[in-house]
Amino acid sequence: MYELNSRKSKNIYVLLLIMILVAFFTIIAYTLVLSNKKYEPLSNVTAKTIVREKVEEVNIEDVLENITESTVGISKLKDIGTTIFLEHSIENLNLGSGIIISDKGYILTNAHVAGDIYSICYITLKNGVTDNGTVIWSNEDLDLAIIKTNIKNLPVAKLGDSDEIRLGSKVYAIGNPLGYELQRTVTSGIISGINRTIKVENENKKTYFEGLLQTDATINEGNSGGALINEYGEVLGITTLKIEESEGIGFAIPINIVKPIIKKINETGKFEEPYIGIYGYDKEAVAYLSQNIELEKGIYIEEIDKKGPLKNSNIIKGDILEKIDGIKVETMNDLKKYVYEKNIGDEVTLTIKRNKKKFEVKIKLEKL
Repeated sequence: MYELNSRKSKNIYVLLLIMILVAFFTIIAYTLVLSNKKYEPLSNVTAKTIVREKVEEVNIEDVLENITESTVGISKLKDIGTTIFLEHSIENLNLGSGIIISDKGYILTNAHVAGDIYSICYITLKNGVTDNGTVIWSNEDLDLAIIKTNIKNLPVAKLGDSDEIRLGSKVYAIGNPLGYELQRTVTSGIISGINRTIKVENENKKTYFEGLLQTDATINEGNSGGALINEYGEVLGITTLKIEESEGIGFAIPINIVKPIIKKINETGKFEEPYIGIYGYDKEAVAYLSQNIELEKGIYIEEIDKKGPLKNSNIIKGDILEKIDGIKVETMNDLKKYVYEKNIGDEVTLTIKRNKKKFEVKIKLEKL
């Protein structure tokens, strides 16, 4: 009896020893596997990396020198003084900046700098050459305008892709703050926000600027109409306004909104603006109107021009515009950019949502 129990005890000890050894080697093997294992995110989202093909190493000093060649000074009056030490010279001259977008003499700036269509501006190039310029297109809602000068073979700025902008991207603002004595001043910063909506009140009129780029690059009086560029010297936007009460909060209009207009003006020398007759807001802007408006996507229609293309349609205030020709629109800039690519008389199909039901409306674009 004793011998049997002793044999059993030995077997138990052997079995325990084997189990300990197996556990020990298992731990070692698992540790080795973990040491060679690469990190894999738990989410299915794959990080997006923007890769530029065949881009040589850039020298930012050279980039900035090149873009200043394409930067111009703009004033509305010719000879009232150009010094920052002259009282009210900025206000009197309506000084601003612009960027050359074509060697045919086209210059892009703000509407509040250039003024109304067919009005006259005074252009000053980097080399000191001056010329009269005529405003051939101006849009107050976008705060953009294009001026035509007779000077040929101008140094043209490169246009970037504002749809590819990411938060934190390095940017530079170029313009003429405070007058011609400080012309072509460069400030640097980052993209602080994308698709911003800003309410501007002027003489009892409320204007909502949508889809703006926010930057902490310093923007002063006179910078308006100048370029916001990336480290490759590509124009991402046109500087338009800043928050007076706070430092480091300025805004620029994304360059992509005006690309269809630039293309048509380069090809034909003019831009006849197709008109859709919708006044609306995106989901960020509707917060200014009412906290009771629920908008997950699309454009909230605030008003229809009763004399425009939609005068005979059944679209009403409160409807949601979700698509145009089957393409999703999230902001008024999305809608405007698509319409600007069309021509007067072209037919488009709008997808409208009302009370969870959808319907389509076909219209022809008219001349503004």
